Amino acid sequence: MFVPLVAGFLSLALLPASGQDIAAGKAKAQACAACHGADGNSPSGQFPNLAGQTWRYIYIQLKDYKEGRRTDPVMTPMATSLSRQEMIDIANYFAAQPAKPSTYKTDDAKIKLGKAKADETLCSMCHLGAFAGQNEIPRVAGQQYDYVVKQLRDFKARKRTNDAGNMTSVAQTLSDADIENLAQYITSLR
Repeated sequence: MFVPLVAGFLSLALLPASGQDIAAGKAKAQACAACHGADGNSPSGQFPNLAGQTWRYIYIQLKDYKEGRRTDPVMTPMATSLSRQEMIDIANYFAAQPAKPSTYKTDDAKIKLGKAKADETLCSMCHLGAFAGQNEIPRVAGQQYDYVVKQLRDFKARKRTNDAGNMTSVAQTLSDADIENLAQYITSLR
């Protein structure tokens, strides 16, 4: 009796957000638009695209900022004031927005090297073959080049550690050239 009940609750947690949740999230996400874009497609390479991320990934990142597992001079104070429901609503709004292709000018030779490095380090094991992400693993396909470079460097330098050690371990094996090539490849994905 207990197992079916738990399974029922878990299946409800995986359901997509309703239209009402999306509308509530859109209203609450207005403060996010300056950096992440009104539709979650950031106009600046400094800030990540949130469109097309899983709601669970966005929610966990907001929660990590709020609880100090991840820090940023802008995001930490923004997340600190959010309630759990506000974080869920914002996450559902951005997850429902379509990700737009990057406009960053990539280099074909670096993309090829980046793909080879991604294959070597088995990036698709977590981020999936299309780099679309899953559950708590982010979509990185088409992500902002500068943002990808910064995050990989932060993982390597152990400045970002809210990853249970997975990305930190992978980043330790990367050279600066590997990071730049991976970012070129990731950014080029549609």
